Formats: sequence, C-alpha cells, structure tokens
Amino acid sequence: MPTSLKENKIGIFMLLLIIAYGFSIAVKMIWVYQFQETPEFYWNNALMINTNDGYYYAEGARDTLSGSHQQNDLSPVDTPLSQLTALLAYILPFSFETIILWMPALFGSLIVVPVLLISRVLKQERAGFIAALLAGITVSYYNRTMVGYYDTDMLTVVLPALVLWSLIFNLQEQKNRFLLLIPVLIIAYSWWYGQSYSLNLAMAVTVLLYTLIFERHNLFNYKILVFMLIALSIFPWYYKLVAALALFLAFHYIQKANSREFVFGLLGAAILLVLLTGGLSPVLYQIKGYILREGYGEGVETLKLHFFSVNQTVREAGQIPFETFANRISGHTVTFLFSLVGYILLTMRYRVMLLALPMLGLGFIAMQGGLRFTVYAVPVMALGMGYFLLYVSELLSRLVFPKASEHLKRLFLVLAIFAVLYPNISHVIDYRVPTVFTTQEVEILDKLGTIADREDYVVTWWDFGYPIRYYSDVKTLVDGGKHTGKVNFPVSFALTHPPAESANMARMDVEYTERSFKERFSSNIIEAMKDYNATDINSFIAALGSKDFTPPQATRNIYFYLPMRMMNIFPTVALFSNIDLTSGQQKERSFFYASTGFKDAGAMLHLGNGVALEKEKGIITIGEQKIPLAKFITVEYDNSGTLVKQVQKIHHEGALNIIYMRSYNQFLLLDDKMLNSLYIQLFVLEEYDPDLFEAVILDPHAKVFKLKI
Repeated sequence: MPTSLKENKIGIFMLLLIIAYGFSIAVKMIWVYQFQETPEFYWNNALMINTNDGYYYAEGARDTLSGSHQQNDLSPVDTPLSQLTALLAYILPFSFETIILWMPALFGSLIVVPVLLISRVLKQERAGFIAALLAGITVSYYNRTMVGYYDTDMLTVVLPALVLWSLIFNLQEQKNRFLLLIPVLIIAYSWWYGQSYSLNLAMAVTVLLYTLIFERHNLFNYKILVFMLIALSIFPWYYKLVAALALFLAFHYIQKANSREFVFGLLGAAILLVLLTGGLSPVLYQIKGYILREGYGEGVETLKLHFFSVNQTVREAGQIPFETFANRISGHTVTFLFSLVGYILLTMRYRVMLLALPMLGLGFIAMQGGLRFTVYAVPVMALGMGYFLLYVSELLSRLVFPKASEHLKRLFLVLAIFAVLYPNISHVIDYRVPTVFTTQEVEILDKLGTIADREDYVVTWWDFGYPIRYYSDVKTLVDGGKHTGKVNFPVSFALTHPPAESANMARMDVEYTERSFKERFSSNIIEAMKDYNATDINSFIAALGSKDFTPPQATRNIYFYLPMRMMNIFPTVALFSNIDLTSGQQKERSFFYASTGFKDAGAMLHLGNGVALEKEKGIITIGEQKIPLAKFITVEYDNSGTLVKQVQKIHHEGALNIIYMRSYNQFLLLDDKMLNSLYIQLFVLEEYDPDLFEAVILDPHAKVFKLKI
C-alpha cells in the first residue's frame, strides 16, 4: 500500500475516533447542563459525584495524596482507581472534586477506541463508527460512565474490549511482533478490576475452542494461548510481564522456540500452572454468587448463627425482565433484536468475531445475574448494530433501489443512525440522577469531621458509609463493600431498637470490631458471648437492654449519624436485625409507613395506598382493617430552628401511632416498636437520655449524637 494512501486511511480513522469520542462526551455533558445551576449539588465550587461507591475510591486517593491514613480505616490506598486519581490530582491543575467528577466520562468514552480498532481489523470502519456512536451512550453504559459516576466501571468494559481487539488482531495478522499486546492488556485489565479473571479465562477457552474447531493446525494460535495463560497465572504482574517479554523475545530470536514441540510443551505447562494455582476457583465463586444465588458469604451460617442476606435487597443482583435487559444493552427492544441479527451476520462473514462470545455471554447473564452485567454486551451488540445497518443499506440498494443515488443511501443511513441513537439520548435526558448528598448534608459531615477524631466511629447505615468516611475522615462499621449479614445485624439493631439497647450494642460492636483486626475472630457477637459467658444468643441480646449490662470499656468515641434520607429505607434497615439468629427465620415485621402524598378530606385523612385516619374516632383504616390509634404526635421547627412537639393520646389500647412531621410535610404511621426505635426517638422526636447521648449536630437534614458510654 502506498505510504500516502496508508497515511490517509490512518487520518480518516483518527478523525472518526475523535468524532465518536467527542460525541460520547457531548451526550454525557447533558447531565452537567441539567444541574449546573443547582447550587445544592456543589461542594468546593464543583458538582459532586452521583454514586456512593465513588467516595470509597475518593477516600483512597485523598489519603494517597496526604501520604498517610489511619490503621484499619479500610481506606483503599492500594486500589488502581485511587492511585490513578491521586496521580492525576497531583499533576493536573484542577481541583480534586473536578477530577473525580469528570474521570468517568473521559475514561468511559474510551470504549470507542476498541470498537473502532476491531472494525478496522475487519475492514468495516463505517460499521465501527456507527457502533462507536452507539456504544458510548447506550443506556447501561451511560448509567455507569456518566459524568459523576466515579467508579471502576469507567474502564471495566474498555479494557476487556481492548483484550478482545488484541486477540482478533493477532488472529488476523498472525505475526509474532504483535503477541505482546495480549498479556499486557490482560495484565492491565486484571490490575484494574480484580474480578476480571472469569472473563479473561472464558476468552482463553474461546480461543482454544476456536482454534480446535477452525485452525487446529495453526501453531500461531497456540502461541496466543500461551501468552493468555501466562497473564492468567496468579503470580505478581511484574513476574508475568517479565515472563511474557522473555517468551516474546524467544519467539523473535530463537528459531527452536517456534517449533511445534516447544510451543505445545509451553502450552501444557501453562495449562498445568493455571490449574494448580486454582484456575477454576474464581469462576466457581462468581457462578455461586450471581447465578446460583448463593450470595458471597451473606445469609450463611456463622458457627450456629444465621444472618439476613444483603443480596435479597440489592437490585443489581436480581433478575430483570427481558424488555429492561434489551433496553439497557441497546436502548430499545427492536434495536436489540436488530443488533443480535447484525452480530450473527457479522460472525458469519468474520468468524473471528466468535471470540466476542464471552463478553456477549456475560452481558446476557444479566437476565439471571442482575442488570450490572449488561454493560459487557454493549460494544459487541453495537458492532452488530453498525454492521446490520450497512448490510440492510446495501441490500436495499441492490434489491429495492438499484438506481438510487449515493445521497439517498447516505440519507437512509443518517436516518437509521438517528433512530438507533434517539432512545438512548432520550434516556440520558430523562435520567436526572442527583448527587449522593446535597451541599447542606456535606456541610454537616464536614462539621462532624472537625468534631470527631480520625479513630472515632460513626454508626449509620451502609449506604452512607463511604461518603461519611470521605467527608468526615472517621471510621464506620458498615459501608458499600462491608455489609454482610453478620456486620449489618448489630448496626441494624442499634438503629431500630430502643436507645438503651442500641447504645450497648453500638459500644460492643465498635470495640469488638477494633479487636477483630488483631484477633481475627469471625463474629463480634459470638466473641462477645464467649467473653460474657453467654450460651443463648436470644438471652444475650435481650440483656443489652438491662441496666445491669456492662458494655465494654470505651477506647474511642462513637457518633450516630441519622439523616432524613434514611427514612425511605428504614423498613429495609430493620430487616437485618428482625431475625431469629438461631434459625434464620424472620420475626414478625414491625409496621412502618411513610406518606408524603396525603390528602386531608375533612373527616378523613387519606395517607395513600388505602390507608386513612378517621379523625373523630381515631381509627386507622388499612384496606378492610380497622385499627385504633394510640398517639397522634406533631413535630415541627419553630422560627429559631428548635423542634417543637405536641402529643395527643387517643386510645389506650391503640396499636399504631401517627407522627406528623409538619416541617417535612410528611406523615409516619408506625407501631410502638418503630416509635421507640433509636432512629425515630433521636432524629424525629429528639427524645434521648442525656446519660447515654449528647446532641452534637441538630439539623433538619441530618442529626448527629455522641454516645456517652
């Protein structure tokens, strides 16, 4: 190929890449345009991020930049995303908040690179360009790489897509000089995402099957497998890289290294090495957790205790309907079906695209394993869509409009591309995800950081764990990654039981958590039972409310963070401690109903969903049930910001209570157990024993109390 023509093709390819990348960024900017005039979403003059997990990596990056962090504070200073963020924050002239805000969009949009590279190998650049436009903004991929979605997802699809390209490229080129691309990209993917092993192994198996079926006499394909298996071994990345480099040089400069005997000997040794180092264990672990629903150690037996599984409450780990599945992968069910047909047609013409089956299959596991997996199918299905549109365009040109001008063909493609992109762009416009916290909430956490010491603990639900650690620089008992049943139980108990019991549970859990870092016992509760000479778990827990119970000696302060936003998930919080630990059976659930869509109709107060109050009689109607009301409590803030309460006792034998939170324009209908819970008593009513608690921050958005025992 003449140099000028080759350079021209490279120039066109780079132009297509820049346009596709710019388009992806431009669409992701919609979220910024929507909220740039919303002051309550800003902190330090930058929009805040919109994913809780992002604060985990932000904490690690912050501590990396500062050069220190507290022992056992769980700060992820060694994670790739935290290290990369710290590096960028160190060398770039932007604020830390700006960097973590924009990283997802800038890195996530790099998906256009492997998509276009694969299309270039197949000499289908036009199809690749269409695919690149679609891949960067498809529903599921947008959701996990939008501006503000600071998480590892920004590269968890880009890197395996690059691995796929390196395999397709090497199978097409059949040249030793490109082999090093494979282990380098696999090692990079493994470094970035610790759970990448299963997909990488599936790709290796697919290459093996592809070779045995279609090219079993092709020695080069077995070289590819050797490099893949070296990268898959459990040894440190630098050992694997050195081994891959040594083998790469051997293939170049030692003739005997290219013999069948040598290559097959290496292949056998590499397979044996992977198997002996637990090659299938990570795969089985993933299958058990996401497909067989066995749940990552949650809800399993710890000695003789059973805990509630967090997987039962996480939407990402649940099954999804087909329409949702199709929409998340392609934007629309019709687009999904056409993309699937396109992928089949593409594979029929270029059988090397069979190597994309592991990514496609992992994406399709979402039907059973949960919506988080759909992103893996996005680039493959996008390529299918791009090829399908060109295929149909050519078919129409030959059979329907044989004399049509090139302008008409281009018009068809433009309209078709717009039709494919439109549902995804509509989703982007409608997907108005707020920031994790508002400015007012962050101000509370920032203030807490000036009050609490870095060794102090904050007790709250795991949804708020990462942001609290980032903004307040304290320790937490649970967070977005540490929320198995056995660690959730005591926190749930401390939030949903009477304050005296909650205080003892919180102190006990904090002190035993600190001890467990050194002593490595499996369960705080079981270890505490041993120390208190208790043999029955139910009796031991009941004793927490006794005045005779002596909690462990305090070694640090404990704070309760009680936000208004916990109200919506409070019944779910209660599930984790509303369980018989000896049998694993759920106890009778407490009654809790929150209503903001109420209607006052004079004699009746309608709270929605068939729930109403007969005012004169003080009777609650729930469907066909008639239940006497025990108390009607009104709480509101006066002009000075002080909470004012009014309590009306209605029926002595009443089973339910109503709290009217006038300042929040919200009603709560709840039984006595929920009414007496720590969260309701301290946050809603500000009722507490001064010997047990001290009010530190009293703000309508969130309240912080210090434990005094």
